Amino acid sequence: MKFSVFQVSRKGGRLKNEDRMGYCYTRESGLFVLADGMGGHPEGEVAAQLALQTIAALYQREARPTVKDVKGFLAESAMAAHQQIMRYASQKAMLDTPRTTVVAAVLQGTAATWMHCGDSRLYVVRDGRLLTRTRDHSHAERPKPHGSDMPVNRNLLLTCLGSPTTPLFDISPPLQLQRGDRIMLCSDGVWGVLDDALIVHTLSSGKPVSDAAPDLAEMALRKGGAHSDNVTLIALEWEMSETPGEDRGISTETIDDGVFASTIQAGMPSDGEIEDMDEDAIERSIAEINEAIRRSAARKT
Repeated sequence: MKFSVFQVSRKGGRLKNEDRMGYCYTRESGLFVLADGMGGHPEGEVAAQLALQTIAALYQREARPTVKDVKGFLAESAMAAHQQIMRYASQKAMLDTPRTTVVAAVLQGTAATWMHCGDSRLYVVRDGRLLTRTRDHSHAERPKPHGSDMPVNRNLLLTCLGSPTTPLFDISPPLQLQRGDRIMLCSDGVWGVLDDALIVHTLSSGKPVSDAAPDLAEMALRKGGAHSDNVTLIALEWEMSETPGEDRGISTETIDDGVFASTIQAGMPSDGEIEDMDEDAIERSIAEINEAIRRSAARKT
């Protein structure tokens, strides 16, 4: 399994960044997760961090080195993340609960399967065209009654993690990947100001994802202006293991069977303690992962 990946998160014009994202992988499987803590409710950044930590912890338990039932894992991890948020709110006796959207994708073998709840999106671009994207759980993307042209508030969501009502989420069928496919997970700070055509054009511009991803983030920040939302995305390019040419990106084939690499804080959170990983911490984590991979490869040669 080989892929190139780049992640970026910017605060924009908000007082704090309530978005969280990260990825982890084994020799034969990869998980990519993004959560957008919801404003208007307390501690959205905590809800987002709890979602990432919970999903990553369950993935580490299940990926040995592959997840046997990917759809089952995605459903279980979404509900576990919701329950963890509710438990946190209960422990703090909060009158209102922290809430977050989430989108998560598992890449395994030659297929990608994803789950989303709320309006954080996943895009798949192939050969310069939009192959598919998630449909938001919002009034804006809910089918309208025939003949209705009433305006809708795109920020009004139908479901999320952390709501007192049981969350709803969609899980995709497996998508067979092709060399060069690009997948992006993003918060509404990206797609809310950049239309799908521009997102697809930038992702398929011929630049590596390490250039295309920050380009999208900068465009979203400029378009959002002084009141820009948090802008967060993970973009990756799928490269088959037999891809010839230059060695770039992450190749998991040199990883030992028992190795689990992650840019997400490991373990289930406890007692409401949340570590807010800044960009430097994330980059250090990525560098440590890549160094571990290099050491593992060196031992085998």
